[in-house]
Amino acid sequence: MSFNKILAGLGLTVSLIQPALAGLPNGIASGDTSQTSTILWARSRLTGNVSFQVKDAGTVVFEQSVPVINPRIPAKLTVNNLTAGKLYTYTVTSPDGVVRDGSFKTAATEGNTPAVSFGVTGDWRGELAPYPAIKNVPSTKLDFFVKLGDTIYADYSSPAVTGQAKTLKDYQLKHKEVYTRHDGLNAFASLQRNVSTFSMIDDHEVINDFAGGAPAASDGRFGETAGLINQTTLYNNGLQAFIQYNAIADKRYPFAGDSLTDGRPDLYRTQRYGSTAAVYMLDARSFRDQGLPDVTDITSPAQIGAFVAESFDAGKATTRTMLGKTQLNRLKADLLAAQNDNVIWKFVMVPEPIQNLGVLAASDRFEGYASERSELLRFIDENSIKNVVFVTADIHGTLVNDLTYQRREDVLNAILTVGNPLAAPQIKTSAFEISTGSVAFYPGFGDSVIGLLSAMPNGDLLLAQLFAAVGVNNVADFNALPMGIRNAAMEGFINGQLTQLGYTPLGLGDNSLINAKLLKGANIAVFSFGWTRFDIRPDNHALKITTYGITPYSEQDIKDNAPEVVSRKPQVINQLHIIPQS
Repeated sequence: MSFNKILAGLGLTVSLIQPALAGLPNGIASGDTSQTSTILWARSRLTGNVSFQVKDAGTVVFEQSVPVINPRIPAKLTVNNLTAGKLYTYTVTSPDGVVRDGSFKTAATEGNTPAVSFGVTGDWRGELAPYPAIKNVPSTKLDFFVKLGDTIYADYSSPAVTGQAKTLKDYQLKHKEVYTRHDGLNAFASLQRNVSTFSMIDDHEVINDFAGGAPAASDGRFGETAGLINQTTLYNNGLQAFIQYNAIADKRYPFAGDSLTDGRPDLYRTQRYGSTAAVYMLDARSFRDQGLPDVTDITSPAQIGAFVAESFDAGKATTRTMLGKTQLNRLKADLLAAQNDNVIWKFVMVPEPIQNLGVLAASDRFEGYASERSELLRFIDENSIKNVVFVTADIHGTLVNDLTYQRREDVLNAILTVGNPLAAPQIKTSAFEISTGSVAFYPGFGDSVIGLLSAMPNGDLLLAQLFAAVGVNNVADFNALPMGIRNAAMEGFINGQLTQLGYTPLGLGDNSLINAKLLKGANIAVFSFGWTRFDIRPDNHALKITTYGITPYSEQDIKDNAPEVVSRKPQVINQLHIIPQS
């Protein structure tokens, strides 16, 4: 007797028990949607066939079932032969007859300049579910949404896994956890049902601050001595689970005699939306060299100078890489092609910030790989590639700034002549960056900076500067101030650090190459959880960037009062308006 017949005999239906026994507990999703294809995804808690059906204005254009043998492994398939610029609906049916409906929109054909709207965020921990910071996304009618790394925290204990995830099953359980209903809310299932996603890894999909291109023997956490970190069991388990739990194809780099990339997961993707925009997804973890040691005293000119010199690989015959040459060259070629094809906006999605934020915790960011950073920004600058926006995550807060760079030869010359790498000139570009998130990482950027300063030599002097700006003298009084005042104070503090290093202050108003206006808030949002929305008008192609946020919460806050946490509503924290260069 079937499960449905048993229910019928009890006077029940599948629809009545879906919240408790739904056969698709992590929801459904589409991803990597192009002009003519998409990837559909669902996880069934039961074995059997998961059925997918796609409709165009009510007419079925695709049907296929995927057998589920292991309920920990989601069902996934690719749908081809779709029409560009069209809204499709799809239905997924679980083995026990539970049905979920969704929709996705294919990208417009090139030559058109449609309106484009999308969202981006990153960084969420399983023990901080259910993520009310993104619960307004489904109502905002986006073309796509980017999950930009740290989609699990494999090295943080959570109800699903205690301690560091190690086995494939551990990683699968961590992913399953973040896409499951908690306290009456499944924010990601609601988001992914009707908004197609792009997904990227950062470090916590495997383990904190890992460098995939470094020798395995250099990092004892991987327990192997042969090959590179991106060949280890821990890395492969993390990547396999990530690919399984996201609507993304399992692509591999070809064997072309490159020991860094041969046979490794290929997560680089690019997609155009007519001639309005192009998006580039970068893997900044799998191929990077080992990071530099962090500066321990950010008030020490000697430590700062030594770090900057090392970040430019002074005295070395080769330069370190974050992206790997193969991926960097793909990005360069794609950016140049987009410019030559008159694509207006180019969005480079990379988990780690590329803006200059100073030397505090800089080794893990692009600032710690300054030679490659300089090479990329110089390429954009000297090839007059316009309207490039870097969208990043990882730092658990929103910061906006234009991008300047130093030529490596100028830095090396400055070291030789005056002994100070910071003496090399900073060259302005028309490119800029906005970091985004986190959905749920506690503490966030602002509180983390305060914590780092509290533990740092001479950090009390820097904290005193931050507090004096708003008339308080301790952390508790500072935290009692309204969010807007704290954001403004932190912006002023960061600017003080940046200008001492010769970097431009936060914001875009001081760059004549960028026509931007801050409509609301500060140039940062670092005391909230949230996400960022990008809207491009179809007429003048102006870009509006809106960051939404809620008051942050801890795991204890959820335990103490989950309904209150879930009830928090995302509000607009800041907003920018940018006119593109013609």
